[in-house]
Amino acid sequence: MKWRFDDLLTFLDVMETRSITATAARLNLSKSVVSKRISDLEAALGIELFQRLPRKLLASDNALDFVERIRPLVREIIEATDTVGQRNSAIRGSLRIAAPMTFGTLYLGRMIADFARQYPDLEVAVEFEDRMIDLVRGGYDVGIRIGILKDSSLIARKLCTDARVICCSPDFASANGLPKTVDELSSFACIDYSNVNTSQLWQFENPAGSTEPISVTMRGRIVANNGEAMRDMAIAGLGLVLLPMFIAADALRAGTLVPVLPEAKPLPYRIYAVYPPTRHVSAKVRAFVDHLTRHIGDPPIWQLTDTLRLKSA
Repeated sequence: MKWRFDDLLTFLDVMETRSITATAARLNLSKSVVSKRISDLEAALGIELFQRLPRKLLASDNALDFVERIRPLVREIIEATDTVGQRNSAIRGSLRIAAPMTFGTLYLGRMIADFARQYPDLEVAVEFEDRMIDLVRGGYDVGIRIGILKDSSLIARKLCTDARVICCSPDFASANGLPKTVDELSSFACIDYSNVNTSQLWQFENPAGSTEPISVTMRGRIVANNGEAMRDMAIAGLGLVLLPMFIAADALRAGTLVPVLPEAKPLPYRIYAVYPPTRHVSAKVRAFVDHLTRHIGDPPIWQLTDTLRLKSA
């Protein structure tokens, strides 16, 4: 019995979801079709890939080894077919995108929608998640990363640089006063981001000219894992917050947040498109990244509309 390419693709999906039901829903197939594809692949290979338990699917050691070997090969095959498609200037197939939640909902959703309208033969799947996603293991074509990139084999293309700003509500400023120096920050209540250590979040350019940033350990009475929630808690008067401008800009314009220590310079965030390494970038990924670059700009669009209130209250 010979294996089929569709069986391999289904196997990769099952390895990601660890569920026949979830894979069937994702591929718009019946569970019986998904199960048969896996069984047929096992028969063709002469090995067991999964242990079927009630309500649970366990990957065998054979499956874990096999998936690591075939995932990059399958990606190369798909990208090669995409490249051939470029000769007809066609963007087709599927594009899987992973991006942070707040940036995705505030800006990226509209850009993706516009991209999808331009290429009606392209299927687009988007996952918004603030935690780091392994693009290769997850089978994603492209991801959006914000902040300082860790060492990685991923290819990165910078989309823009986004300033960060310390801010608080006018009521909080009136009731508590404002710090006059970076050193005074740690004596104020703050709203922290749970996905980043506080000393790594509150980092500032060193005015002495040193390349080593100044780190401040804040006392976070409130901790959240979402930037919009942090912004809203700051608007409610619960403390100082350090936000990227793409989250803070509208509130600063409206006056519901005011800048704190505008002369201080928090290390800016850089926003990147990242994708797994390959000999050539597929047409769909290249077109999508080019699309984002045009629409975001540098400086980015959220810093250009109207004048931001950058003077402290």
